[in-house]
Amino acid sequence: MRERSPAPRQRCGRRMAGLAWKWPRTRLPVGASALGVFVLCWLYIFPVYRLPDEKEIVQGVLLQQGKAWRRNHTAVAVFRKLLEDCCDPGQLFAMTKQNSPMGKNLWFDGEFLYSFTIDNTTYSLFPQATPFQLPLKKCSVVGNGGILKKSGCGKQIDQADFVMRCNLPPLSREYRKDVGLKTQLVTANPSIIQKRFQNLLWSRKAFVDSVKVYNHSYIYMPAFSMKTGTGPSLRVYYTLKDFGAKQAVLFANPNFLRDIGKFWKSKGIHAKRLSTGLFLVSAALGLCEEVTIYGFWPFSVDLHGKFISHHYYDNVLPDSGFHAMPEEFLQLWFLHKSGVLRMQLEQCEDPLTQSSA
Repeated sequence: MRERSPAPRQRCGRRMAGLAWKWPRTRLPVGASALGVFVLCWLYIFPVYRLPDEKEIVQGVLLQQGKAWRRNHTAVAVFRKLLEDCCDPGQLFAMTKQNSPMGKNLWFDGEFLYSFTIDNTTYSLFPQATPFQLPLKKCSVVGNGGILKKSGCGKQIDQADFVMRCNLPPLSREYRKDVGLKTQLVTANPSIIQKRFQNLLWSRKAFVDSVKVYNHSYIYMPAFSMKTGTGPSLRVYYTLKDFGAKQAVLFANPNFLRDIGKFWKSKGIHAKRLSTGLFLVSAALGLCEEVTIYGFWPFSVDLHGKFISHHYYDNVLPDSGFHAMPEEFLQLWFLHKSGVLRMQLEQCEDPLTQSSA
């Protein structure tokens, strides 16, 4: 009877044992030697995955260009079920009176040592329930990538039933042809309030004037991700209320943000924190029937090899090591190829050109 070959771990152990007598004596502690053997065994059994570089990713995307994209309704349903089971965007996307009752203790999702208890004052800031008629139909999620510059995608973006944008982006006339104007929800990181508006301690009117471009939209803020972000987020709420602004604030539920982070970590994204864009796309996939994303391209060249700025409005680079943008892109690109969402990377067709054809 043929003898079964030993498992990889056993083979690794025997190889290390066989080589041990050849190794010279060392003054390393026993623990350090054992750790070295463990690392060698681990790399033998689980080889290190190498992330493709920018050039390789761009080439891979080019190979898919020209192929007709089709929505895969089965894949959409399966992915939505995964999101519902792990994170329940429909119920937990924002803090509401239903999911965050008075007296509930919540932990900040960005800090492990701090929690807060919802008191009467905080409770009064929440809507009764998620203020959207779910499911939303067609959604555009607009990132801020430089690939949007001269894309002509503004009209296509605005044709969606619900448009989500990231981090209070400029929508002035010079950009509208490329990014549109319609907005139902826009995110605002507390750091933006700190840097652009001095924490709303001196420039409240300037802030209110700057968000008028978003019309009747919700400003979505992670007030309870980190302690330093709570104050600026609350000041945004009270500033808009004091000025009678058209915009309203929704506070991100820290449980939702934490669960989404765990979900993508299980898919292979290892970063200190997910980008705002990926949080927003994740929410859209749980809230919307159809999702198209724009401006999600974290690379320095476009599909034709031409240099592009990091954002469509500037070339300010993010802090290195905080987000894992190429890894996030590859996950979104996989969802595009699977028919779960549509990623717009080429220039958009002009509706006027289509109608005259």
